[in-house]
Order: sequence, then structure tokens, then C-alpha cells
Amino acid sequence: MKKIIAKGKRVAAKMLEASEDDVEFSNGEFVVAKSNKKKTIGEVAFACYLPGTYGEVKSPLPEGEEPGLKETSFFDPANFSFPAGSHICEVEVDPETGETEVVKYTAIDDFGTIINPLVVEGQVHGGLVQGIGQALYENCHYDKSGQLVTASYMDYTMPRADNFPEFNLGFTCTPATSNPLGTKGCGEAGAIAAPPTVMNAVMNAIGTEISMPATAEKVWKACKENKKTNSKAA
Repeated sequence: MKKIIAKGKRVAAKMLEASEDDVEFSNGEFVVAKSNKKKTIGEVAFACYLPGTYGEVKSPLPEGEEPGLKETSFFDPANFSFPAGSHICEVEVDPETGETEVVKYTAIDDFGTIINPLVVEGQVHGGLVQGIGQALYENCHYDKSGQLVTASYMDYTMPRADNFPEFNLGFTCTPATSNPLGTKGCGEAGAIAAPPTVMNAVMNAIGTEISMPATAEKVWKACKENKKTNSKAA
């Protein structure tokens, strides 16, 4: 934005026949100090794309200035940002079928300063779906020769909307110190936290450790094994 304003001042100065040092930018307008001469940022942007003349001013662009009002800037932070959060999952397991249902999922995350809450919520929803799908359903199977046998959605267990509850989301804000906006990453939060959260809930429910994904078959076998073990112990 600073680069855009700097170029806009140069263009506005020529349009307003003023010195660049006298042009100020405020509230979307380029204004010549101590005068009523001004141009809106829209007028300046439009002028930057005119190939010919603008009113009585021939060529609105200063000599050597490229057309257009766009700039590219790269930000290199001094350090990473560190988002954090706490996720809680409640599941119900049917020991007769091994079917696992996610009954409730609550996620409280700290992404620092949030610019667009709606977009952030969507990012968390998508990550949670990906993570829960990885924990309970999705898996790649290969045969003995290394050939992928779950290469299509006919074979690969893709979760559906009815596999998920309505997520309970909450946010806290500890601004990051590594960037001017105080923002932190949010796109992968759900995908990182959901698999261990869901697996911990499943293993707590069935009383034994199993590996991902916690498919119905795997959970059913674990429940049967537990039942046999408990019967022998009794």
C-alpha cells in the first residue's frame, strides 16, 4: 500500500500541477497541501491506465513512469508466528458394528489478529473436516507390488457432510510479534489438531490403542479383542 500511495502521489502531483512533496494522501484522496486541489484515488488509478491525454494535461504519467497503479512487495518476517489452540472431541462408538460417530467437536484457536472472521471460520471448518476424515475414514491401500488399489472414490473412503457435527468454534487473540498486523496462520490448524483429538477420543472410548484411520472394522476388532481379554481376566 505504501508503494501504491507513493506512486499515486507522483501521478497526482502532475495531474494537479503541484510538487510531489506538497501532495498528501488521506481518506482516499490525494490533496495538495494548503489548497482545495485534490484527486481521488479512483481518478488517479484511472489516469494511470490512460494511454493518451487527461483533460488539459498531456499524459497523466510522469516521465519514465510505467502505466498502471499496482505494485508487488515481499515481506520477510524476522521470525515465524506461532498459532495455538485447544480442541476437544466427543465420540460415540457402537461396539457391535465398530461405527464411530463424532457427536461434538469444540475448537478454540489463537490466530492473533483476525482480519476476516468469516474466512477464518471457513478455514477452520475445512481443516477439521480434513483432519477428522484422516482419523476415521481416509486411507491409501497398496497391494504387494506397490500398486495403489484405492485410486478412485469408488474405493477411497471420502467423508460426507453427514459424517460431521456442527462445529463449536471460539477464538482468542494474542497478536503475533513477527509481523505488523499481528496475524498468525490458520489454514492448517484444524487439519493438525483434529487427527490426534479424534483418535484420543476413540481410544478412550474403546480402552485400547489403534492406528489411524479408526475404521469401523478396526474399531470392531479392537472391541472384540477387549471383550475376550476381559472375559479371560474375569
